Amino acid sequence: MNFDLSEEQRLLKDSVWRLTADQYSFEDRRRYQRAECGYSKAMWKRYADLGLLAIPFREEYGGFGGGPIETMIVMEAFGKALILEPYFATVVLGGGILRHGASDAQKTQLIPAIADGSMTIAFAYAEPQSRYDLFDVRAEAKKDGSGWVLNGAKGLVLHGDTADKIIVSARTSGASREKNGIGLFLIEGDATGLARHGYPTQDGLRAAEISLKNVRVQADNVIGDPGAGFPVITRVADEAAAALCAEAVGSLGEMQAITLEYLKTRKQFGRTIGSFQTLQHRSVDMFVELEQSRSMAMYAAMMASEAEANDRERAVSAAKVQIGHSSREIGRQSIQLHGGVGMTMEYRIGHYFKHVTMIDALFGDANHHMRRLAALGGLISEELE
Repeated sequence: MNFDLSEEQRLLKDSVWRLTADQYSFEDRRRYQRAECGYSKAMWKRYADLGLLAIPFREEYGGFGGGPIETMIVMEAFGKALILEPYFATVVLGGGILRHGASDAQKTQLIPAIADGSMTIAFAYAEPQSRYDLFDVRAEAKKDGSGWVLNGAKGLVLHGDTADKIIVSARTSGASREKNGIGLFLIEGDATGLARHGYPTQDGLRAAEISLKNVRVQADNVIGDPGAGFPVITRVADEAAAALCAEAVGSLGEMQAITLEYLKTRKQFGRTIGSFQTLQHRSVDMFVELEQSRSMAMYAAMMASEAEANDRERAVSAAKVQIGHSSREIGRQSIQLHGGVGMTMEYRIGHYFKHVTMIDALFGDANHHMRRLAALGGLISEELE
């Protein structure tokens, strides 16, 4: 595989990294976090003006026609800056559902509003009992005339407390753990019968618990076949996991850089602690973990658009396993090498560790993906051996 970026991709990388370096210091982030919505609406408008919100969408719907590589570039920069804005929730998750499942009319109506920053979307897929099983859906959608009525509960809906619209997975037929009979429904954030309880996640983002009580959905707000939404969900989940791997690499790279700088400046016993050989070895171990994660994140991004599900799932799971392992190792080393200051809220290293811990848990942690990879026969299929 060729991992070299094109000229357009290098320009994208330069622009988004320059934006976050100039406008997203740790102090800026803490200030943005105090906003009522939990992020900076001014920065969200800047992302729209730069075209970042339009990247993965086709040009006929107001997008730029980018793919997983462009998303990887943006997510890595955002991971480095620890951005708070709902880019992942709106563009990667909600936008992914629209790209793969929505009708032309729905795309024409909704995607331009995402691209210009005037609308945010959340994807409500997780339920209290489901853990990592995306097909474990108990929320119900019952036919009511030409429309549907939704009842149930969803949890950990990223930015679900402020989203303008919410895409909900609900069961239209079958038992609670069947893969068939799952539909995708688009509802307004202030729909009658919808209640949402927002809260901060451990890494400073926002999420919500959502309850649905007789929420009515018109037929034109059903995304795709109301009984065949699961293939769309799995496709988007794989793309989302690849994007999360890229975001983690951005955070891990910053953790390694911050720790290396600390070793060069912190003095103990009259010497900088970076002069001690044991700590140098630990710094090298962090660098090795970072580069392994970077390679696997790039591989996952290259394979995220693969039509063959097994090949895509192998690549994404292998990357998730590596990211989860490296997050624990780099996080542990970073905190230990910083000593007590690494555990304080005033110092940024701990915030990065919390964020990569959350990334590990989203859409399956390392252990989950290790089991999935084993069930798929490993990273290299038997046909290629």
